[in-house]
Amino acid sequence: MKTSRLEAFSDGVMAIIITIMVLELSAPEGTDFQSLLAKAPVFISYVASFIYVGIYWNNHHHLFQITQKVNGKTLWANLHLLFWLSLIPFTTAWIGDNYEAKLPIISYGVVLLGNAIAYFILQSVIIKSHDDAFPLKKAIGTDGKGKISIIFYCLGIGLAFINTWLSIACYVIVAIMWLIPDTRIERNIS
Repeated sequence: MKTSRLEAFSDGVMAIIITIMVLELSAPEGTDFQSLLAKAPVFISYVASFIYVGIYWNNHHHLFQITQKVNGKTLWANLHLLFWLSLIPFTTAWIGDNYEAKLPIISYGVVLLGNAIAYFILQSVIIKSHDDAFPLKKAIGTDGKGKISIIFYCLGIGLAFINTWLSIACYVIVAIMWLIPDTRIERNIS
């Protein structure tokens, strides 16, 4: 089976996720700067989550540009990733309104961790469904960046019990780490 239908479906789901997040944004009640400033945490949580969805969309795109075939396990692994991505709007709204509360910060971290693990599983399933010469296997290598992300998400979840700002810092570090273009796949396609 080719990858085009899976890619189109995934693109659609990610577009809907972003749409849901933006629809959660509401205009300030007043017309002064203070009213606008009061909405800053909600807007910042939206921007952070938009970046995360964008990172997954970008990496998903690269992943399926190199993938040569799709099987049932790949479809289910992809749905598993989409499930975790679909939870981002809920935790984004919750954290935006409660950015200093532990449970929303922990929930956001759990969803980010779920996404990272689901993406790791998707990569692994794709690699296992191809032969040993499959370029993705070489490109990913030991996947240090993916493993470091999982460690930082776990650290962020744990730190939320101590200080929510330290937890948020862990989540931001991972986003920054992935914003730096990852050329592992492009280098191994040619």
